[in-house]
Amino acid sequence: MTELFNRTEDIEKRRRLRQNSTAAEGILWQHLRNRKLQGYKFRRQYGIDRFVVDFYCPETHLAIELDGSIHDIPEIAERDRYRQAFITAKGIHFLRFRNEEISDNLPNVLQRIITTLQSLSCRPLI
Repeated sequence: MTELFNRTEDIEKRRRLRQNSTAAEGILWQHLRNRKLQGYKFRRQYGIDRFVVDFYCPETHLAIELDGSIHDIPEIAERDRYRQAFITAKGIHFLRFRNEEISDNLPNVLQRIITTLQSLSCRPLI
């Protein structure tokens, strides 16, 4: 049986992605790291099977992806659709944001993440 999460053979790939993160990823990470967002733990550049998602919350099985303009290229958009379908088939929920949303409307992005986390959470609301 193969590993589903953070496969050993992909360690260098995940490390390289963390070292070369985009400005939007850096901004969002500052709000997600160390349980800053409603106490939820997030991991950055997290492996799911052969794919790597930008952010992942293990408690709620929520993956978050940030997309730049390269994702507008038809071949890459098709690859993204396949990747997302594969990952959601594993029971993982997905949120996608454009990089511009992070820089132009971060409060709205954070609120959408919080709302999604709360809808997926088994925690009682405080």
